Amino acid sequence: MLYSDVIRERWRRPRFRGRLERPDVAFEDVNPLCGDRIRIEGRVADGRLAEARFSGDACAIAVASADLLVEMAAGQTLSSARALDARHVLARLGGEVRPSRMRCVTLPLSVLQGALAEREAAR
Repeated sequence: MLYSDVIRERWRRPRFRGRLERPDVAFEDVNPLCGDRIRIEGRVADGRLAEARFSGDACAIAVASADLLVEMAAGQTLSSARALDARHVLARLGGEVRPSRMRCVTLPLSVLQGALAEREAAR
């Protein structure tokens, strides 16, 4: 499979990979079919996702998706961050992602949703 330039670049040099000290939100999940694991941590301030990072071991598509998703969500209101979906990430990834690899795109989305849902549940 030929990956887009965006996928290759974000996989090789992710901009938002790392951990946050004392995050306000955090969630991790694994794709049991392939073993991809993604964790997203964030800080919330004034109803916005002020800062976020991702970590984990995953394929190129999942890493690129997580990196782009964190970039798109950071600075957004929590409701705007929750509204991000696969269409938003796919538009930024460029190229084609086969249906069999869509879970690689959606794993970071479900992790972000889980982190934000835990915050809502704690309130």
